[in-house]
Amino acid sequence: MRIGIAGIAGRMGRLLAEEVAAAGATLAGGTTRPGSTKALPAGAAAFADAAALFAGAEVVIDFTHADLAVPHAEAAAAAGTPLVLGTSGLSLAQEAAVAEAARRVPVVYAANFSPGVNLVLALAEQMAAALSPAQYDAEIVEMHHRQKVDAPAGTAIALGRAVAAGRGTTLEQAGIESGRDGHTGPRKTGAIGFAAMRGGQVVGEHTLLFAGATEHIALTHRSFDRRVYATGAVRAALWLQGRAPGLYGMKHVLGMG
Repeated sequence: MRIGIAGIAGRMGRLLAEEVAAAGATLAGGTTRPGSTKALPAGAAAFADAAALFAGAEVVIDFTHADLAVPHAEAAAAAGTPLVLGTSGLSLAQEAAVAEAARRVPVVYAANFSPGVNLVLALAEQMAAALSPAQYDAEIVEMHHRQKVDAPAGTAIALGRAVAAGRGTTLEQAGIESGRDGHTGPRKTGAIGFAAMRGGQVVGEHTLLFAGATEHIALTHRSFDRRVYATGAVRAALWLQGRAPGLYGMKHVLGMG
């Protein structure tokens, strides 16, 4: 299987290239940021743009930037090439555009490609279904490296959506309490709280806390190496072979949905 990588010269791109080789697949090559002087992984072909990349690969993995998610999804649909999208920070409109492209090609879109995180998401939904929002406040705390540009992180948002789903609602309907500062008034019942910390080179830490009057239950996941995301993304790319058009998640790749 020929796998292409958008942003192949970046930190995640290089890890993805290594994991493609480790999986026994063929590295089709990748694209780089315009004007970039970074060297490509050894033996990797450089494609001029996204259209050429999608035309020259059997599946493309994209961990670049939210602003590129829509044009890359459109390029995938135009070329008929499956897409693995791991970019975080997408708006609702951008996610809708990705879903529209998935009507023509199979797309795996996930906030996180770690098997452990996806198990945590499943547990979060089950716990939220069992713990009434009237009795248990849901708070999500996440920490990432100082270079991360979006907050809350995509995985934190996914946790919030899992909690909301378990409670039979959506994150938007439940309400978000984020960035508390000053005199904010009492916490709203049923709202889902977020706190984002940035510092050092933390790969990713997420804690979901259900806080009741008589007990607290915490669910925590810590990532120590970005390679876990690359391994999961390549697994998703191989899984896409022969799939029908549609929008899939990592839970489908793992056989959980």
